[in-house]
Amino acid sequence: MSNSEFDVEFSEMQQMKEGDPENGKLNSRTKSKLQQIVRNNLLLILTLVAIVAGFTLGLCIRLTEPSKDALMWIGMPGEVFLRMLKMTIIPLIISNVIAGTASVGAKTNGKMSIVALIYIVLTNIIGCVLGITLTLAIRPGLSDKVKIQPTEFEEQFMETQDIFADLIRNLFPDNIVKACTDQVQTSYTSQDSKIMENTTEGIRNHTIKLVVKNIGYTSGSNILGIIMCSIVFGIAASVSKHGKPFLAFFKSASEIVITILRWFLWYSPIGITSLMMASIAGISELETTFTKLGLFVLAVTVGLAIHQLMIIPLIYFIITRANPYKFYIMQMAAWVTAFASTSGAMAIPDMLKACEEKCNIDKRITRFTIPFVTTLNADGSALYIVSASIFLSQLEGITLNAGQIVMLCVLTTIAAMALPSVPSSSIVTIVILLTSLGLPTKEIAILFTVEWLLDRLRTTSNVISHAFSAPIVSRFCKNDLKKIDLETDEADEYSTVDNSLDYLQSVVTDSTDSHV
Repeated sequence: MSNSEFDVEFSEMQQMKEGDPENGKLNSRTKSKLQQIVRNNLLLILTLVAIVAGFTLGLCIRLTEPSKDALMWIGMPGEVFLRMLKMTIIPLIISNVIAGTASVGAKTNGKMSIVALIYIVLTNIIGCVLGITLTLAIRPGLSDKVKIQPTEFEEQFMETQDIFADLIRNLFPDNIVKACTDQVQTSYTSQDSKIMENTTEGIRNHTIKLVVKNIGYTSGSNILGIIMCSIVFGIAASVSKHGKPFLAFFKSASEIVITILRWFLWYSPIGITSLMMASIAGISELETTFTKLGLFVLAVTVGLAIHQLMIIPLIYFIITRANPYKFYIMQMAAWVTAFASTSGAMAIPDMLKACEEKCNIDKRITRFTIPFVTTLNADGSALYIVSASIFLSQLEGITLNAGQIVMLCVLTTIAAMALPSVPSSSIVTIVILLTSLGLPTKEIAILFTVEWLLDRLRTTSNVISHAFSAPIVSRFCKNDLKKIDLETDEADEYSTVDNSLDYLQSVVTDSTDSHV
């Protein structure tokens, strides 16, 4: 080795020993960037860890066969978490919808509503078509592993028209306060009635069952009616000369509720861990269930994955020309909350936070669109409903014709708009649709064995669709909001000039009077 080569190698070794200043700066920059990424996404990271921890611990606890009391206490922190979120949902929706509606004008409100409704109907139809296609292709109900056994599921008298009648009734509540706790629902009671029949053998008495329809209330917030009332109050506040104090109150209330929700969200990792542990630990006959219903679970899971990973992002890309998966990743906190709570309404705070803070979408759009779409959109549930209906028909050996399939798709698309944002609401809708099509419902109880999983998966699909609605509506309405802002600024300038002129005139008048 020459002296020059030795000197070069020695100098490099010396730099490595002492530390290269450039490498040190690079390492410090990388470290600071990593720290910033972790700091900005700490809640999301903790939430993902919570799901993994809850699932793992739940499987371990399941081996001990815990009692119902033990499961209750395991799930208590999760129940507290859900109660904390439920406490803020109604104030959040009322304050945000009123403030958002009053800030934009009737014309822009109408445009946002129309765009959102088109999006809701389109995604519901796509979900139905996808579910029908996969279920007919995979044919899970024809598997030899699925054995039909008698069930004790109670037959229910239901009519399809009552879904739409209840939807209209809930749209126009007669009591705003009652709408916060109850919603209208048609119920049915069976009564025995005796009739006399004149026969050749004389008069005979017969007993028949009459179904009596009753319009009553069921527990659960009437979100649709609350949104409708809030829209009316918001529009009235925007056109009334006395509306400024009213609007200022709800804008202030909106910010206060958002602040409280941010505090509550930091408790979500503990709550989600608890919910996952209680849910997994309480599952019985896990292996047997998947052996019997594996193909059905596969059909629904593949459909939901295609819908939320390909179709919804494709719609987003076509309309906005932006990267859909970047936006999808930003909604992971909402996805996790939906998976743990099985309720789309519980994920509203996470969706608002991601859309406003990370995506910089106008608050007037997000705080109107997301609650509105969450109430009416259930494309993941629509996919599940049609798949389950065809699956149950296959179990009975019934092949649906083209007319029945089209009718099932149409009814499900509309019925999905009336689903409440509560767990397992799709099961009742399946009963209604099968009854309307004249199909048997006695085997529907078999769906409850996999409800713990499919309910979570379809809720995540619903929530992803809800979140993507905000940037899509923003794409069509943001220019209208810019015009409103420009007109407001010009009006403020004119108001300032008028006030200045009034002030100068008063000064001149006072000066003239003093001279006189």
